[in-house]
Amino acid sequence: MNTGLPSQDAAQAAPNKGAAVVVGGGIVGICCALSLQRDGHHVTLVDPAAPGDSTAKWSCGQISLGEIIPLSKPGILKKIPGWLLDQTGPLALRPAALPGLLPWFLRFVGNARHERIVQIATAMASLTHHVLGDYARLLEGLEDKGLLIQRPVLQVFDSPAGVERERGHNDIRRSLGFNSQVLNAAEIADLEPVLAGKFAHGILLPQWRFVSDTEGFMVALTERFIAQGGRRVRGKVARLDEAGGRASGVTLESGERIAAEHLVLAAGAGARAFFGQLGVNVPLQPVAGYQALVRDAGVSFNHSVIYGDGGFCFTPMARGLQIGGTIEFAGNSLRPNFKRAQIILDKARRLLPQLHTDNVEFGVGYRPLLPDTKPIIDRCRRLPNVFMAVGHGQLGLTLGATTGRLIGDLVAGRTPGLDLAPFSAYRFGGDPAQGNPDYKRFSENLQR
Repeated sequence: MNTGLPSQDAAQAAPNKGAAVVVGGGIVGICCALSLQRDGHHVTLVDPAAPGDSTAKWSCGQISLGEIIPLSKPGILKKIPGWLLDQTGPLALRPAALPGLLPWFLRFVGNARHERIVQIATAMASLTHHVLGDYARLLEGLEDKGLLIQRPVLQVFDSPAGVERERGHNDIRRSLGFNSQVLNAAEIADLEPVLAGKFAHGILLPQWRFVSDTEGFMVALTERFIAQGGRRVRGKVARLDEAGGRASGVTLESGERIAAEHLVLAAGAGARAFFGQLGVNVPLQPVAGYQALVRDAGVSFNHSVIYGDGGFCFTPMARGLQIGGTIEFAGNSLRPNFKRAQIILDKARRLLPQLHTDNVEFGVGYRPLLPDTKPIIDRCRRLPNVFMAVGHGQLGLTLGATTGRLIGDLVAGRTPGLDLAPFSAYRFGGDPAQGNPDYKRFSENLQR
């Protein structure tokens, strides 16, 4: 891939501000590494997978600026039995995982009140308002201008009820600066001819964007990082090394030790292995998101399209048409259930009978989700030269560049341009049942 990168000599001309290690080479990790590199640090990026082979690869590829409403919504408690019974819906819960997930769900349900939704949306908007500007700076000089598609995203629904369901949340989004436009059948058909005659109700999200190749996007950023003097090590971190009350580097499972003056933890669901050492109580759950990549699909989309009532989306990518969005709470089991991806594909074929499905690849990404849907962007109190960039859930691709910039500010001792208190690693504490008015009712329902 020709990325139009500057020479290593030019990149290394920046003053060296000390060695930094970034644990995790997905979209958040590579954005953090590039931000530190821009500040003059010599950066080593550590990840067990190849560049581009991370959670964001198996995503809908959307830069979801207005996706600020938490997954927990009023009435969510009543839906949990349905998630257990119906494994074909857009959100499923493995029954065997429920006992271990109960404390997490108690916190999750506690965020379903209107006032909490508004608080969370306001905090998330403070991040997403900066996304396009932060990516523009990160992508300066990249030759492939087609990686980030400058087109809006569509939502379509089977009936007016779908649009009506979104009205309250769109009012919150609008109050925070994110616009939307209701679409009729003719407008949907004009924007997406392949959907002509199939939908008469939709919403245009004009500020959203999408990525044409999620894997290639991360590869291009990684190539830039390496060309600018960065080092990427393919391996797994066994432990964080300490000396004198600070992190001194990392030791890999291979035994190799990499020294560092600064350490950034951006390992997605894998970050859980280090929370005990860091002294943080972070209820992070890996949530499986399934995708079907259809090559030679025989249908053409101009935009990324969310089928609201179907619970999945279509995104045209360079490697094919990606269809996905269904998620599954599976607890600590990282064994994928690709029947979930087959369900998506079957639904897509019913909607588009002309869809060619002879060449299909299934994939899964484990989204690191927190009960309030907000990420952690913070400094560790126990080891003050360790910085945490984890828990981005379904918004890793959206928030990668902005998180990277903010981590760079924290490492440099600069005051970030926004309040990071809502994204503290220390906002979770105590018994999740305490102060939760839904706890008793939730427990009683489980016992029935």
